[in-house]
Amino acid sequence: MLGSLLLVTWNFERLLARWTSTAEFSVYLRDEATSDQRGAIEGLIDDSRVADGREYVSKTEALARFRREFAELASLVTGFDDNPFPASIEVRIRADAENDDRADALVRRVATLAGVADVRYDREWLTRIASGLAVVRGTGFALALLMALAAAVTVASVVRLGLQARGDEIEIMQLVGALLAFIRGPFVAEGVLEGGVGALMALGVLWLGFAAVGAWLGADLGSLLEGDSMQFLPARLCASLVAGGMTVGGVGGFARGAARGLAHEPGVDSRLAPSLD
Repeated sequence: MLGSLLLVTWNFERLLARWTSTAEFSVYLRDEATSDQRGAIEGLIDDSRVADGREYVSKTEALARFRREFAELASLVTGFDDNPFPASIEVRIRADAENDDRADALVRRVATLAGVADVRYDREWLTRIASGLAVVRGTGFALALLMALAAAVTVASVVRLGLQARGDEIEIMQLVGALLAFIRGPFVAEGVLEGGVGALMALGVLWLGFAAVGAWLGADLGSLLEGDSMQFLPARLCASLVAGGMTVGGVGGFARGAARGLAHEPGVDSRLAPSLD
């Protein structure tokens, strides 16, 4: 579960970072907007020192772009007598202008100018996407924490079976004076190995699922990621997942192999319980 969550959020964060680095806003002009009004809008944009560049898109260019980029929907605009798309000015935002709210201030000022029908700023919906991603990440981590607790309990139960199966050996080791850490160590190591192997198996299943989804939705994912491909988790995250699984397994083994647990396992002499406690 944690690996799937990291895989999805990591790829979405890559996509979100790319969109953020190329953020822009579009100023849609009224059909009756005059050349003077358009000049005033462009002058304000140029003087603001917020724009990294701008491009005027006429009504004809907007229609041609729609037919080119959405060929399957081109038939929807054939029944109109007039061109339904407005002219617009597309403005690319400088990266430093987004950090000090200058871009937001410019968008608000442009929206009040004559001849402007609407202003759409990429940052607004990018912020909403980032907020939604944070909610998904928080919910996923909460579920992953519960699953980690369940995994630790499962490992502890398996180690308990090992304690019961080796009760005679443990009693003999205690009678000859073996240190508690020497007795407990193998059970902790068993938990660490079980947690690590479980994490590796989970990563293997996750990779198979990732490959299957990529083969099934390759074209659609490429379109969503703007020509890029969805990537599997980097090596550092995979190593962190394995280390986390080993830690959870080790905690489960340690909890079950603790002194109090050893003292009360069947087959251990009850007279040793006070000293072990």
